[in-house]
Amino acid sequence: VLSLGTPGVGKTTLGKELASRTGMTYINVGDMAKEGELYEGFDEEYDCPILDEDRVIDELEDKMSEGGVIVDYHGCDFFPERWFHIVFVLRTENSFLYDRLESRGYKGKKLQDNLQCEIFQTLYEEAMLSYREEIVHQLPSNTPEDLERNLDQIMQWIEQWMKDNN
Repeated sequence: VLSLGTPGVGKTTLGKELASRTGMTYINVGDMAKEGELYEGFDEEYDCPILDEDRVIDELEDKMSEGGVIVDYHGCDFFPERWFHIVFVLRTENSFLYDRLESRGYKGKKLQDNLQCEIFQTLYEEAMLSYREEIVHQLPSNTPEDLERNLDQIMQWIEQWMKDNN
């Protein structure tokens, strides 16, 4: 399972809760990169490290081949297509997203670019280009009720997939 979206849309909350309900392994790629220092430099403009995508893939390969993994990251175009049976792109209305990002200390260009990324559906389009269209799904992620609905929907999908593939 791949959970992706702009920072602040609720990927981590969804991924951790999904892992606790399913027993699947949850991997936050940002945290993994931080722990393993899987970077190839630093972006001064956005005040953040630059991910070394090849090292991330190497780090994840064994875990992914075992299956039962929920991967959480904002981008997806560098992950092998074979890794995922379903991709969820979380979407948040900008009024909610602005407040969430601002509370995280995002400002200026970094804040504006993330909001524009959401407005223009950049990550949804990236997912549609990277994976088979039928496995990519958008989910609204504005309220706690959305979170519960999304969890229920994903749990149903996982249960059906298990029936169909075991």
